[in-house]
Amino acid sequence: MAEDAFAAGIAAFVGHLRHERGLAAATSHHYRRDLEGFAAHCRKVGFTDWAAVDAGVVRDYIAARHRRGLGARSLARVLAAIRSLYRYLLRQGAVAYDPAADISPPKVRRRLPETLAVDEAARLLDVETGDDPLARRDRALFELVYGSGLRLAEVAALDAADVAGDPDSLRVTGKGARTRIVPVGRFARQAVRAWLAVRTSLAPADEPALFVSRRGRRLAHRSIQQRVKALARQQGLHRPVHPHMLRHAFATHLLESSGDLRAVQELLGHANIGTTQIYTHLDFQHLAEVYDRAHPRARRRRGDAAEGE
Repeated sequence: MAEDAFAAGIAAFVGHLRHERGLAAATSHHYRRDLEGFAAHCRKVGFTDWAAVDAGVVRDYIAARHRRGLGARSLARVLAAIRSLYRYLLRQGAVAYDPAADISPPKVRRRLPETLAVDEAARLLDVETGDDPLARRDRALFELVYGSGLRLAEVAALDAADVAGDPDSLRVTGKGARTRIVPVGRFARQAVRAWLAVRTSLAPADEPALFVSRRGRRLAHRSIQQRVKALARQQGLHRPVHPHMLRHAFATHLLESSGDLRAVQELLGHANIGTTQIYTHLDFQHLAEVYDRAHPRARRRRGDAAEGE
């Protein structure tokens, strides 16, 4: 079956995302999936190419997905994919206008990220490892995530060569193939040194990965998630913990101490400061809780609220 104009446009766009913009395979896959769903809708209502699609078709598709229960966040993602495709097609001269340009995405209620309090992070990381290679590995891994604000994919991608010479900073590659320099604190450096001292008991000489499994190969994302969950249970944290919570804790605790939002943005590798601003809400929550506990005018008796109504 010959490739139609919709499929050809998606293939060219996804190729552009992968090879020219450097987006990860998983991100490109999400774009392709969302656009193929929209293309199927366009074919169903009688269109044969991207240039013929109008704003009414886009609105109808978004409304239909909403009726089928797709949430606001997912609908906004679909609409963003359609807009990105049309911006690409406009640059290529394949279409005359973007039918999604004037369509507002549904409002997304932004959820505050789950994080750890300072004492919870300390309890999670302050564990005795002894000579156990896996325990030393986990301590080093999670010290880097919390101490340097690394994403799961970033810490999993580190090679042993990246920490050669006991550096006090690392160059990491994050989303959109953007690189940044992150600090490596004293506790993380100590933990990494302890892990490197026993790493060769697990890793063969030809394995470049810094963190390896008991089989000696690069540690998988799923394994890292399972290890931090198990460690949290072991340390008495009675709620699910995932690696990204340590990154959120890094950002929250740094902002609480410094108040420097721009610096936190740079350290997290956020392209847009709006993404980082969510941590100001977390910081305000913390300050509000301190106020409620400590300020004499904040502590009200149980009946005070009722009397004022």
